[in-house]
Amino acid sequence: MNFGQWLGLSAILAASALLWSLKGILLHFFAAVVLAMAICTLVGAVRGRLGCSRPLALILSLGGLTLVVVVGGAVLIPPFAEQFAELLAKLPDAADVLIGLVRRLLGTASQALYGRHDGSLEWLQQLWPAKGPSPDVLAGGLGGGALRLVGLASNLGSGTLQLVFVLAVSLMLAVQPTAYRDVLLLLAPSFYRRRLRQVLDLCGAALSDWMVGVAISSVCVALLAGIGLSLLGVKLVVANALLAGLLNVIPNVGPTLSTIFPMSVALLEAPWKALAVLGLYLVVQNLESYVITPSVMHAKLRLLPGLTLSAQFLFTVIFGPLGLLLALPMAVCLQVIVRELLIHDILDPWKRQRLSP
Repeated sequence: MNFGQWLGLSAILAASALLWSLKGILLHFFAAVVLAMAICTLVGAVRGRLGCSRPLALILSLGGLTLVVVVGGAVLIPPFAEQFAELLAKLPDAADVLIGLVRRLLGTASQALYGRHDGSLEWLQQLWPAKGPSPDVLAGGLGGGALRLVGLASNLGSGTLQLVFVLAVSLMLAVQPTAYRDVLLLLAPSFYRRRLRQVLDLCGAALSDWMVGVAISSVCVALLAGIGLSLLGVKLVVANALLAGLLNVIPNVGPTLSTIFPMSVALLEAPWKALAVLGLYLVVQNLESYVITPSVMHAKLRLLPGLTLSAQFLFTVIFGPLGLLLALPMAVCLQVIVRELLIHDILDPWKRQRLSP
């Protein structure tokens, strides 16, 4: 390579290193883009329904969102906070009950195999302590995990600043989305700007469809879980139903976490109730995966489960807990980018050239 090529390669490597060092800021900016797309989707729905101008639709949308957040917070947050605290307090007792049940089952198995209660399975019983972890340790660990799950920094002030940054940038993007998109297009070569504009529009449409689908499926999961838990007579229905709906946003990991809390509450009442709760959540998740989600999302947004899990693992390793929350929207955008830029623009023309005589 000549000097100019070496210089260009060095510039690319330096730019890549700079972007890697700024990956945390870029992730927060992407979160702002996702939130702005949600606002723009709502604005588009209001304009389509009322036929008003975009500024008026934006004001109505923001006012409606503020009203829903204030009223919903006033109605749901107090009982949710109270019941969630009670959930955390019940988890150590549920762990003790589960450990006792396992030890009894091992004793019964030892009696059946060796004719005595202290047979050769005694070593296996020793793996289970007589008592579970202390309430303070377990509650503290779960509380810290919940904070990390929602992407808060270890410092509350830093987390608040990050949240303010995301909200401020999302509002700015929602007010003038076209202007910011045009600024981004200026970074591309002039001959490719029209094509890149099409790809960005496709990414925006895919994000909008994904957010509408996730919102509908999460509401359905929360309602189904609440109805099922009420029929089973499990306590703390509001907290468990809201957790099921909120954690449904995180594929694979979220539904598994949401099952722990109602099963713990049910286990304190009767073991069969815990199994019934597990069966209920399996039915709800299968309905969400195979009935609700395919009905509200287009086929082009369907991601293979293996790819979804791989994206969650990769983005969590690279970006941390916030990467886990944003793994699916990033995967949706990457799917569009790979399909349009890599396959359609690079690989397909290359294939046609190879097949031409």
